[in-house]
Amino acid sequence: MEVGRLRRQATEGANIRSTACYGLGMTTEISQREFRNDSGRIMRALTEGETFVLTRNGEPIGELSPLHRRRFIRAEAAVEMFESAPSVDFDRLRNDLDQVVDQDPTPRG
Repeated sequence: MEVGRLRRQATEGANIRSTACYGLGMTTEISQREFRNDSGRIMRALTEGETFVLTRNGEPIGELSPLHRRRFIRAEAAVEMFESAPSVDFDRLRNDLDQVVDQDPTPRG
């Protein structure tokens, strides 16, 4: 499959970025010419979640990544999901947060 080839290319030539842990093996470098000539294949790979670094003369110039569209659910469905969640002991939560977070209101500047 074409996407498998793209993933292999990604692991061989992916740029190292601060977000590399999120897309390890999922970023593929493509040239301007490849983007122009194989746009259909690239668009299908984008639909499947693939991310691309677009290059010109071997230099990265941009990134193509799929849009992550918001998904809405009915309020009733959300309430139903959380009905089985454990209850929260708010006093214990407040104590745990107070131990970890500095609550000093004095400005640090």
